[in-house]
Amino acid sequence: MNQSVLLRIRRASKAYSGIPALVDADFDLLRGEVHALMGENGAGKSTLIKILAGVIPPDRAEIEVDGRSVSITSPQSAFAHGLRFIHQELHAVRHLSASENIFLGQTYPTRFGIQVRWKLLHQQAEQVLARLGIEHIDPRRTMGHLSPGDQMLVNIAHAFVGDNLDEDRALIYVMDEPTAALTGAETAQLFRVIDRLRQRGSAVLYVSHRMDEIFTIADRVTVMRDGRVIATAPIDTITPPELIEKMTGRDLQAIYPARTVPISDSILLDAQGIATAAVQPATFAVRAGEIVGVAGLNGSGRTELLRAIMGLDKLTAGELWLDGKRLKPHTAERAWLEGIAYVPEERRSQGLVLSRSVGDNLTLPKLASLSIGGWMLAHGSQGRVSRELAETVQLKARGPAQIVRELSGGNQQKVVFGRALVQMPRLLLLDEPTRGVDVGAKVDLYHIIREISGRGAGILLVSSDLPELIGMTDRILIMRGGQVADTAYSPGLTAERLLALCYGNMDHVG
Repeated sequence: MNQSVLLRIRRASKAYSGIPALVDADFDLLRGEVHALMGENGAGKSTLIKILAGVIPPDRAEIEVDGRSVSITSPQSAFAHGLRFIHQELHAVRHLSASENIFLGQTYPTRFGIQVRWKLLHQQAEQVLARLGIEHIDPRRTMGHLSPGDQMLVNIAHAFVGDNLDEDRALIYVMDEPTAALTGAETAQLFRVIDRLRQRGSAVLYVSHRMDEIFTIADRVTVMRDGRVIATAPIDTITPPELIEKMTGRDLQAIYPARTVPISDSILLDAQGIATAAVQPATFAVRAGEIVGVAGLNGSGRTELLRAIMGLDKLTAGELWLDGKRLKPHTAERAWLEGIAYVPEERRSQGLVLSRSVGDNLTLPKLASLSIGGWMLAHGSQGRVSRELAETVQLKARGPAQIVRELSGGNQQKVVFGRALVQMPRLLLLDEPTRGVDVGAKVDLYHIIREISGRGAGILLVSSDLPELIGMTDRILIMRGGQVADTAYSPGLTAERLLALCYGNMDHVG
């Protein structure tokens, strides 16, 4: 296949209020290649992508598509030049159907130009999904009723509207953390689609913090740091430790910090037969200082188990005891007051008030205690608490007044994590806490998690990152079909054995 340059960028630069976000970035994307773009949050990746998408204007940039100089001034012009984007964050219109989200920005089929032909729209959506091998999503369902993983699959389908994967037409696909909310099977399906794109001569710019994905799917990798391109190399000429060192500027050999404080013998959380509409009766315990993982396939009930403990989903059976005290009535407000903190799975729709400041988001559970007379916010106290939390999670922001929507995805996640620590929790519930977070920030969060457990807090950790589960936990609850079906002990466990347990086709481990 002709490996000519399909996309060329030269001297791309962008600064905000005099602070450089992108500095003279040079980048080539070859026809028929998957090119990984890596770097920590704030390295300049998102700025480069936004320039290509026509979302922000560069201060300077020379862009060529298939040998022709182009000017990308809007998302429409980016589309016209053959660029397609799959973004990390879910930008779903939650009250619209999956079909409507797939065809957002496109002309819906109508009768006499007035009445939408809904049946035809749903059929067309099914065809787009089927081309990607996605058959389990009902396109008539509203996005708000789909799981985050299925919402991401709809986002991915949206990027392929109007593109026939079997045509010999070279397009440029920019994928920013496309697998962040996907299961292993869904990721494998996406990789098959990417391989078809590669074979027909299209190019994929692939952004991911998952090292195993990069070494599985990419042909070349470019590393960015502090707004600059640090290195570009064929993927088979670089090792994961070398890649991490180029990304961070530091050696990160010990990614998962070791336990330094023994687990207590005392039971912190005692769940006795708890059940909800989505969780079958489950009995388990978490000791003080213990980190217990929760593993399972998408739809297995992992998230719903945490929501039950947090009081977000109503218990239909069973009892919850914290430090020997029964939680009744069990509501989210009561859970916070009792020292249970929660980091939800999807930060933008479930964990953040995007239009408010960093300080407001960090201190949200504590606003009453930071108020004067219960009605006037003490901004000085709020600022002090916000700065302390920001330092704890090593948040990169201009200050407590910065609007959360302006932060990178990884730093938004740190805000959600920091808020959970506004008062030292007795029990910390973490649902995909490092999703969309770069490797350096992950290590920072791992050390915080380990420190919190060392202080005697119990932790329940849901993650789709199997090495993360094994590396950070003491034992792992395996969920299948809404029930806690098995338990695996982390020492000596492999990702392959853990995945087999999730599928339910392996004898009990541990």
